[in-house]
Amino acid sequence: MLRHLLLSAAALAMTATPPLAAAAAAAAADPVRDATQKAMPQLMDFYRDFHANPELSNHETRSAGILAAEARRLGFDVTEKVGGHGVVAILRNGPGPVIMIRADMDGLPVVEQTGLPFASKAIGTAENGVETGIMHACGHDTHMASWIGTMRNLVAMKAKWSGTLIMIGQPAEEVGTGAKAMIADGLFTRWPKPSHALAFHDVPSLPAGTIGIRTGYVMAAVDWVDITVKGVGGHGAYPHKTKDPIVLASRLVVALQTLVSREVDPLESAVVTVGSFHGGAKPNVISDTVQLQLTVRSYKPEVRKLLLDGIGRIARGEAIAAGMPDDKMPEVIIKPGATPATFNTEPFTGRMTSLFTARFGADRVVDLAPQMGGEDFANFYVLDPSVQSLLFFVGGVPRAQWDASQKPGGPGLPSLHSPFWAPDAEGVISTATEAMTAAALDLLRKK
Repeated sequence: MLRHLLLSAAALAMTATPPLAAAAAAAAADPVRDATQKAMPQLMDFYRDFHANPELSNHETRSAGILAAEARRLGFDVTEKVGGHGVVAILRNGPGPVIMIRADMDGLPVVEQTGLPFASKAIGTAENGVETGIMHACGHDTHMASWIGTMRNLVAMKAKWSGTLIMIGQPAEEVGTGAKAMIADGLFTRWPKPSHALAFHDVPSLPAGTIGIRTGYVMAAVDWVDITVKGVGGHGAYPHKTKDPIVLASRLVVALQTLVSREVDPLESAVVTVGSFHGGAKPNVISDTVQLQLTVRSYKPEVRKLLLDGIGRIARGEAIAAGMPDDKMPEVIIKPGATPATFNTEPFTGRMTSLFTARFGADRVVDLAPQMGGEDFANFYVLDPSVQSLLFFVGGVPRAQWDASQKPGGPGLPSLHSPFWAPDAEGVISTATEAMTAAALDLLRKK
């Protein structure tokens, strides 16, 4: 009898196990995640190729060509050379919303020092005419690879969504002109205007695979200011017969810091940095000019205006205090190409925060504090506030490196634009591709 019961139980287990196993497997399966993981070997090939072959702003010919060719292969209607080297790829898949997903393409004039086997050896000429190495020191190579992965996923899942998908490859993000150039070239008029614009940026302030997201300001407005400080040159041994512009420029550098410390509300964010100071050519010669170059960062428009107005006022005031005549007042030039602050809108951001938290878990989705770096993705919303906008962040720090940096006295982490920035590209690309695919499916889901 016991033997009969054992055999019956074994037979029952054999018939029950396959359905249970199938149910468990079905529960664990995730089409978006599974498709992303399956694509990762090819996406990493794209990443390594982009990384080894970076191009400077407004020279993104090769990168744009790769993105355009992949979009055409997948059945998108593709237009190249939009606003320079911009790519617009559109896929109409029935009635529904219009959403836009962006990747930026340009590298930086940085000599790579990561030691990666596929490190860039590219050389180019920067905007200032200086020959330089070129590197994807801001992670745009991961952005492009994720863009391709998202596009592939959404084409494979066309039965799950309805609407219009616009994928754009944006040039010249690093110099702040690419988004505006694409809009000026008809991005929102030659093609359907999107209701939602989505992008991500890798960051060195989160462990790889962690998503940072928040509503409101997330990246700063960026202004570039040149100041020519004038003087009366002469012999260094007879300074009383000159008007020394180096002394005046030195006073100006110090006085400019009071804009942030004494004129901006301490609860607001602002930066005034003099990053370049050039004057004179010989120890015993007082020059007649000094060139200063500044970067100015802010969030709110009223703070931005206070800083820019204050720079002109302080420059003139310090020159008057130094006894400069009217024809020797400093020349203050606010350069074109300024980037407004990046603002994540509601309800789009809240909706995506809930979506990402449900998908990745609360431990992988964090409220990332606003940053003082700039992103010209901001222009897609600022130039047309009817477009809901979201720029989220994906951590790129390899886990071992992150854990070591969190210990007391641990090593620091490289920043973006560093010659040593080598993100965990697989963690960035897989997370970003999955997140952007899920976001698009949510926005375009069939009713």
